[in-house]
Amino acid sequence: MNREINLQKVGNTDWDVIIIGGGATGLGAGVDSCTRGYKTVLFEQHDFAKGTSSRSTKLVHGGVRYLAQGDISLVLEALKERGMLRRNAPHLVKNQAFVIPNYEWWDGPFYTVGLKVYDLMAGKLGLGPSEHISKEEVMEAIPNLKTEGLKGGTIYYDGQFDDSRLAINLAQTMDENGGVPVNYMKVYSLLKSSDGLIRGVKVRDEESGKEYEVKGKVVVNATGVFADSVHQMDDPNARKSIVPSQGVHIILDKKFLKGDSAIMIPKTSDGRVLFAVPWHNKVIVGTTDTLVDHIELEPRALQEEIDFILDTAGDYLSAVPGKDDVLSVFAGLRPLAAPEGHNEETKEVSRSHKIIVSLSGLVTIIGGKWTTYRKMGEDVIDKALLIGGLPDKKSVTERMPIHGYLKNFNENDHLHYYGADSVYIRELITKHKELGKSLTENFTYVKAEVIWAVRNEMARTVEDFLARRIRLLLLDAKSSIKAAHIVAELMAVELGKDESWIEEQTKQYRKLALEYVL
Repeated sequence: MNREINLQKVGNTDWDVIIIGGGATGLGAGVDSCTRGYKTVLFEQHDFAKGTSSRSTKLVHGGVRYLAQGDISLVLEALKERGMLRRNAPHLVKNQAFVIPNYEWWDGPFYTVGLKVYDLMAGKLGLGPSEHISKEEVMEAIPNLKTEGLKGGTIYYDGQFDDSRLAINLAQTMDENGGVPVNYMKVYSLLKSSDGLIRGVKVRDEESGKEYEVKGKVVVNATGVFADSVHQMDDPNARKSIVPSQGVHIILDKKFLKGDSAIMIPKTSDGRVLFAVPWHNKVIVGTTDTLVDHIELEPRALQEEIDFILDTAGDYLSAVPGKDDVLSVFAGLRPLAAPEGHNEETKEVSRSHKIIVSLSGLVTIIGGKWTTYRKMGEDVIDKALLIGGLPDKKSVTERMPIHGYLKNFNENDHLHYYGADSVYIRELITKHKELGKSLTENFTYVKAEVIWAVRNEMARTVEDFLARRIRLLLLDAKSSIKAAHIVAELMAVELGKDESWIEEQTKQYRKLALEYVL
């Protein structure tokens, strides 16, 4: 996947489908479209998965909470998609055990029965049977849980994944199936015919400043929380369709969650769900659900959100985490589909996706969640092919392996999340021993990964690499700052950049990463 090669294709083709947005939804649509045989180009204004799609709880799940809310159709769809994603990207999606600790005697039967329903709904795509477990079994699974008042627990199984790594693999899947994904390409205007129908987009290369007029039969708006800004390009009077909800997570050292199981707290003090999940040898704890007015590319965690997570975690863990224990804090904005006359709390708004077709023919998809990205892509392309007058071809993504697909691997191998590509990174190290050296202490990331990311994953900045090609910014923001300069030096050689670029990139990255430090 090479940006320069893809850029050359942008202005030289009349496209069937133009997709705006390179997050989970846009990439899912891109893969679905190009594998049906439609000429497809995708534009992302920043880097792939820069926004919400790299800031999830890292779960591929049916949604136990949505079952409790009675959103049966969403749970059924998500459980089916969970099973498919586990099958199609086994190098990135794994089976994770979750324990719900019970401190009230009636909780055990209540959650056990509910999760049996969850199992039945998953059918053949289930990951394992849920069951009631004793206090002793709970403590064996999570040795540092608070024991006072503990009656027992319920264990169930869901999926866990690496979100931005999946996004990159989807871009690569699109690329190798004839699609053209390009990052750092900002759509700033829509092209319309004399009858007011959309016929393409005007797009600017954010690196060179060069502008392109790109024509296509149909334009798909898959920009997540920014969907309304594209709507307003089409119709300045368009009604708001998005309710932005902020979700915050903190990262703690693995000592705070001993054992391999995750904790699911189904009802916190304000009615939300909280997870503490092992991830890349750390613990991710979250999330919040806070209505926000302002949409931005780098949302910031509110102090009360951080306090809520720490306080709630402290109610359940024997070692109570404090602010000094937080290795990184990050926030993401959920693009929830706003119902008419919305006045509910965001935690009550459905996570189902919604497709809107404007009078001009702009096809917009909003809402949804990572787990259902494939079905969202299929649904929006089904609609787009009608609007664009394209030949009717069925989706082929249900059983299609995603780039990097690798079934048998060693989970302790630090390159396993590259899947089948890990062999090429090892070849780089074999040829150049220097590239096998670590980027920073206490982490297994090596220099060869930087070279691979620039050459094959369209990494353009230090942030692209440290935040989304590897996950060091999220795992330990201070450690990532220490690695920034060496990453900039390695990237500069690959990209043909000079010393001033290295210094500017290091400075910019440090400024960004400090926002992830409490």
